[in-house]
Amino acid sequence: MKSIFFPFFSFSFFCFLLFLLPVRGITQPGDEVKTDNKPAHPGQFSFGADLVSRYVWRGTDYGNSPAIQPNVSFSIAGFKISAWGSYGFVPYSRKINDSTTKTVGNFVESDFNISYTFKGFTLMVTDYFFPNPLCPNEDNRYFNYDNKTTGHTFEASLSYSGPERFPIQLFAGMHIYGADKGKDSTGVCGAGNKNNYSSYLEASYQFTIKGIGVKPFIGGIPYESSWYGRSAGIVNLGVTISKNIRVTQDFSIPVYTSIITNPQTQSVFFVFGLTL
Repeated sequence: MKSIFFPFFSFSFFCFLLFLLPVRGITQPGDEVKTDNKPAHPGQFSFGADLVSRYVWRGTDYGNSPAIQPNVSFSIAGFKISAWGSYGFVPYSRKINDSTTKTVGNFVESDFNISYTFKGFTLMVTDYFFPNPLCPNEDNRYFNYDNKTTGHTFEASLSYSGPERFPIQLFAGMHIYGADKGKDSTGVCGAGNKNNYSSYLEASYQFTIKGIGVKPFIGGIPYESSWYGRSAGIVNLGVTISKNIRVTQDFSIPVYTSIITNPQTQSVFFVFGLTL
């Protein structure tokens, strides 16, 4: 059965290309009321990269290595389409179960998402892709979207960012298709044939103390998931401290340090990162 997701993303990308057309090219004479010669809804491209000492996401370490994480995005009128990746500097091994450990090589991740933001609420669909030997997708075929063998995992999420006077951030996401499976006949979560619909919830609050950004956060899951943890509970708890280091009068580098704990795995991580 062919997946509906590849056509969906192709159509979404086509829609964004349409937004790139100059607004003046589709207006009638006399329609324009602006005098600044700018499109009514100008699009904006953005790109950059983070350098991190470890890649820790939702309480789990991916790659046990420093990593570079490039990103590029295009946004217009509340819509945004973006690409993000992570590339570990050194190979690593991954524990499959209590008796098996497998060498995976350098961790690589390539993600795409499309979102729409309105009045603080953001609806997003994300495509996660992990090309590595543990993936059930033979030969890491990127354009394989079969639900049983694909290396892609699609997540639908809704988030909310509060106003400046109350800058709370709330997030709820669920994997809805792809490489997120439930238990097999032996009870191993992630090895089954049916989708697990792994879900993740997070709350954070951003504030500033004397020019230093402080962001405590807490994240958890409502049931077992091969992505996050073996039972319902807290899997991501910590705080991020950030500031801008001025290099010149017109240029500064954002840097941050995160202290991250995962109560389920009894893990703690100290992560340093900078944004270019």
